[in-house]
Amino acid sequence: MAALGEAKPGGTLRHAFGGVLGFFILLLIGVLAFSIRLFSVIKYESVIHEFDPYFNYRVTQFLTKNGIYDFWNWFDDRTWYPLGRVIGGTVYPGLTLTAGTMWWVLHSLNVPLSVETVCVFTAPIFSANAAWATYLLTKEVKGTGAGLTAAALLAIVPSYISRSVAGSYDNEAVAIFALIFTFYLYIKTLNTGSLFYATLNALSYFYMVCSWGGYTFIINLIPMHVLLLIVTGRYSSRLYIAYAPLVILGTLLAALVPVVGFNALMTSEHFASFLVFIIIHVVALVHYIKGILSTKMYKVAITLVLSVGITVCAGFLAILVALVASSPTKGWSGRSLSLLDPTYASKYIPIIASVSEHQPPTWPSYFMDINVLAFLVPAGIIACFLPLSDASSFMVLYIVTSVYFSGVMVRLMLVLAPAACIMSGIALSEAFDVLTRSVKLQLAKLFQSLPAHSGDTTSESSTSPNDVAKVDKKVLIKTEDLKERSSKKNRKKDKETVENAPLKSRSEKRLMVLPLAPSAVAILLLVVLGSLYVIHCVWAAAEAYSAPSIVLTSRSHDGLHVFDDFREAYAWLGHNTNLDDKVASWWDYGYQTTAMANRTVIVDNNTWNNTHIATVGTAMSSPEKAAWDIFNSLDVKYVLVVFGGFVGYPSDDINKFLWMVRIGGGVFPHIKEPDYLRDGQYRIDSQATPTMLNCLMYKLSFYRFVETDGKGFDRVRRTEIGKKYFKLTHFEEVFTTHHWMVRIYKLKPPKNRMKGKSRKPKTSSKPSSTPRKEETYRKNPWQ
Repeated sequence: MAALGEAKPGGTLRHAFGGVLGFFILLLIGVLAFSIRLFSVIKYESVIHEFDPYFNYRVTQFLTKNGIYDFWNWFDDRTWYPLGRVIGGTVYPGLTLTAGTMWWVLHSLNVPLSVETVCVFTAPIFSANAAWATYLLTKEVKGTGAGLTAAALLAIVPSYISRSVAGSYDNEAVAIFALIFTFYLYIKTLNTGSLFYATLNALSYFYMVCSWGGYTFIINLIPMHVLLLIVTGRYSSRLYIAYAPLVILGTLLAALVPVVGFNALMTSEHFASFLVFIIIHVVALVHYIKGILSTKMYKVAITLVLSVGITVCAGFLAILVALVASSPTKGWSGRSLSLLDPTYASKYIPIIASVSEHQPPTWPSYFMDINVLAFLVPAGIIACFLPLSDASSFMVLYIVTSVYFSGVMVRLMLVLAPAACIMSGIALSEAFDVLTRSVKLQLAKLFQSLPAHSGDTTSESSTSPNDVAKVDKKVLIKTEDLKERSSKKNRKKDKETVENAPLKSRSEKRLMVLPLAPSAVAILLLVVLGSLYVIHCVWAAAEAYSAPSIVLTSRSHDGLHVFDDFREAYAWLGHNTNLDDKVASWWDYGYQTTAMANRTVIVDNNTWNNTHIATVGTAMSSPEKAAWDIFNSLDVKYVLVVFGGFVGYPSDDINKFLWMVRIGGGVFPHIKEPDYLRDGQYRIDSQATPTMLNCLMYKLSFYRFVETDGKGFDRVRRTEIGKKYFKLTHFEEVFTTHHWMVRIYKLKPPKNRMKGKSRKPKTSSKPSSTPRKEETYRKNPWQ
């Protein structure tokens, strides 16, 4: 006992040192997460990336300039002309409010950063927060070592970097932190049974609802875990405290977000949480009755409780069935149905299927985005079962569901990344724990066997069998004293614990000790594996995911080439068109046109009105005259197309054109996809169909293209175009960027229908021709 007492101060000092060291490691992990995302700023410049972030940036500018009340009531007349858009009621405000708050705090402290700068660095800042949240979550599941490892892995995982580099000002920038932190607070409440953490969990869930539509993943995963624990007989009061306040407070708070509103109560994505809420109350009532009644009375009461519970559940299910049956989509949103049925979007909603990030990932995508973590995840799952706890079962459920959803939609690789990092962190921590302990014990045995110290080491070694037996004997004596002081009710349990603990300890030591050479080799291999992971992550951050889509680069034998055509085109629109002019383009470029050129667009990336997008798709798919009629009816002055055939840019409108045909044909049946295909193949060469060669998109993309090289060779499609020499009759080219990537055309005004007729007096028999001409002109352009 004296030896145990003397070891206490050293153990306390070691624990304090470990805490300080862990704090500095976490600080370095946060710095690493922030700094690795700055390649885009260092290599290029501080700009907003992609398409959606430009809308978020524009909204944040409005918020900081006009205040939050004007933001909630903002009607934006520069988008979706002539419909417009109510911004406050159709946007997830979490990202905007977060960046706006950061900007306000900085200006309150006299740090004069611009709104754009704050927006650019919001994602790297919250990446550090997400790494720290990952540490907290993994620590609750498997301890500090696993938490630090998982945090380090998440800080540099390419899948998360792809959506959080400096300039990637999208909802996921803050949503992944909110997702991980909500899971941490749920597990913390489940482990402690604290109502304080349960309340924080509901608030964290509210922040997630404000930030991203992916909050439905949380409100379905947690009920699945609760139901799993109930079915496996692991119900406890801690589980009730962790779940019930989340459903009540979380749903009430979610309904306060305008873009969600009563969807938090009325849509099928939320019904699972309500059903499990009823089930957990029935189970709680059963456990309560069992504790206060005798066995005979308990049987009578349980029959009554189960009857009432089944009746309530049946009534609730009947209400759900009625609500679901009244909806053509069974109460599910289009994106949710696409996750449950991967073929749904391609069959019924081509606008969803047309988005590249909604496509299923390829196998190389997994190795690109999570790299060696794909091999460590199975080991982490096994470690979660040794032993299986409420927290570790949640992590197993999290990784299984995230793997499925990431396999349906490549965008959800982002949800898989935290789960993969946590599982890999657990696997690496457990592996290093076993291997380092094995090396330590085997080295101790090796030193004991040295001839010069054979006599001393046998008696002094702390790992000798005699000392192990002495320690076990001391443990037995100490636990016997505790057993004598225990109550009669717990004597049997204490006795089983005393008898089983030393045996379990000795068996674990036998299982966990490996030979010295294999342990050393395994540690070396894990270090090499980690080094390869770090190299891959740094390469992905520097090369693959840092280039902003607004500024493109390429390398050739004569050096680096920069393509700044997008900003060149938007600057031209801003300087050479009237403020109230309307610009038509495919919806991909709507946000950028509004934010950078400050011009009104017909459609944008919100994609809330499929009919309006189909109208633009129909115009692009129609002959020149019919397209002019459609655009003129929408008061369009300019048409913008993106063309990559000159420089080899593959994401141009010609490659997206079949989606325009499909979306347009889904609303206007006279547009048929087979008319644009030759024997089922999409072609732009001499074998292309007449419908394809005469549609507006083909003409606007390839107009005067033959002048570039005399052949009209398309570097993306790797072929010569089919129709090289043609003139435009209803559109005129007004601007083409330096590398021909963006081309802008202006609608020609309608010809004067009275031209030349004033000199010829009309006879009484000819006035009938004028109404026929007007009738032809006013014909519905969509028919």
